[in-house]
Amino acid sequence: MIRHKSRTSAAVAGAAGAALALATAVGPAHAATSAADRTETAVATCGTSDLRIGAAERLGGGMNHAGVTLELTNASGRTCALRGYPGLGLEDARHTPLPTRTVRGSTWYADDPGNRLVVLGPGRAAQANVSWTHTGTQPRKAAYLQVTPPAATTHRTIALDDVVDFGELHVTAVAHRVPVRG
Repeated sequence: MIRHKSRTSAAVAGAAGAALALATAVGPAHAATSAADRTETAVATCGTSDLRIGAAERLGGGMNHAGVTLELTNASGRTCALRGYPGLGLEDARHTPLPTRTVRGSTWYADDPGNRLVVLGPGRAAQANVSWTHTGTQPRKAAYLQVTPPAATTHRTIALDDVVDFGELHVTAVAHRVPVRG
């Protein structure tokens, strides 16, 4: 009976040793992944109040297209993150919302950078590109553009002063930089 316990104890000790060796071999890689995941999840989402939103560049061009490169700058004293597409809305001169349809993806001026996490330290900015046509087909005379940061429920309003056909805006996801096609 004692021999049987010794064999069992030895088997258990051997299995425990093997498990410890496996944990040690796998542990560092798993720990690195967990640390990266914790870094991403530990960064708070940028709220509307954390951001200064403006037009970095007004875009014009042929074929009745117009656009703007939006810049969302972290004006808080802490690091925050954005992921996804800004919400958009048109307003008239009295700040009355106009019917608006937003299409996510590539625009006339820029390729969509994709839905990726953008971490912004204080003072750092992210961009999104917005485009529309202004041929006068079912036009919406928009004096202002509402910009809602990804994952936010409130918006900032910037001057637009343009006609937007059908009230349709095309927008890319946010990225550190959204290159405009040359």
